[in-house]
Amino acid sequence: MAIKKILVVDDTPLYLNQIRQILSDAGYEVISASSGTEALEQAKKELPDLIFMDIVMPEMDGFAACRAMTKNCETKDIPIAFVSSKDQEADRVWAELQGAKAYITKPYTADQILEQVEMFD
Repeated sequence: MAIKKILVVDDTPLYLNQIRQILSDAGYEVISASSGTEALEQAKKELPDLIFMDIVMPEMDGFAACRAMTKNCETKDIPIAFVSSKDQEADRVWAELQGAKAYITKPYTADQILEQVEMFD
């Protein structure tokens, strides 16, 4: 599957804009959301090829959004990579149990973000 469109989800504008810029500079179409609820709406509407999602967010956290997306027939096949400041092994295991395909900890490098895209491309 060729990755063209990527959804970036983070409630912190700094991280949201950083990841958007990294991906845009690499030539990807980027859409964004600032909550789990908004991420669900965008994923159903836009059907991105990949999602980078924070965990700790208002309304609906990344874990709940990931669970909802993996249970939805329209979005269940979209790979989700968490990008989080949560750095415990338990967080990684729980992310995988929710359906996440990758996990990056903050702070991250542009290379780490792009390596994840290449992994799914």
